Order: sequence, then C-alpha cells, then structure tokens
Amino acid sequence: MAGLIAYAVTRGDEPRVFLAEDEFVLTRVIALELVAATDASMLSASGASTIRSALLKEEWETAVSTWISETGVIVDIYPPDLKVWTNEVLDAERTSLELRMTPIFVEDSPADDHPND
Repeated sequence: MAGLIAYAVTRGDEPRVFLAEDEFVLTRVIALELVAATDASMLSASGASTIRSALLKEEWETAVSTWISETGVIVDIYPPDLKVWTNEVLDAERTSLELRMTPIFVEDSPADDHPND
C-alpha cells in the first residue's frame, strides 16, 4: 500500500505546501519553516514575544496559532491521509492488472444505454 503523509497548505495569493510523515513532524516543520522564518517586525511586540516563548518551549500549536492570529494567513493542516505513490508500490505491471478490476471496466449495463446523452 502507498505510504501516507500529513500536509499543510497556507491560504493566500502564493500558497505554500508542507509535507511530513505525520502531524507531529508537520507541526514542527511549520514552526521552523513558516513561523520562525517570519521577520519579527511584521508582528506586534506581544505576538512576537508569545511566538518566541512558545517556540523555545516547543509549544508548536501555540506558536502556530499565534502566528496565524498575527499574520492573518490561514494554515490548513491535514492528518496523514494523503497517499504517496511510488513505483515500488505501483509499478506498470500492477497498474495494468488493477485497472482491469476498476468500475470503469465493469460491464453491467448495455453499451448503448447512456444516461447522459
């Protein structure tokens, strides 16, 4: 079976996507790559202080939620339910075999019976 990954997407004009093996690593990635990378001058003094303190205490959720409040940038975080397909998991031979068992190949209605025509 394909591996699963957690992911996050920032909303806005230039969305960013972050991927990790689970939501725990993902939260740390967001804390490091997004929150900590923010110029403190873009935040209120209290917001920057709260974020710094949360980061040093490894309180990732507090750091991220404060960052969202301060910047207005929404971050949608998803649990590890996105499949990561590799050639090892789904090579050409397996694809060919599995295609033949999919609903599109089931012949349970007459070919000239097209409900969308």
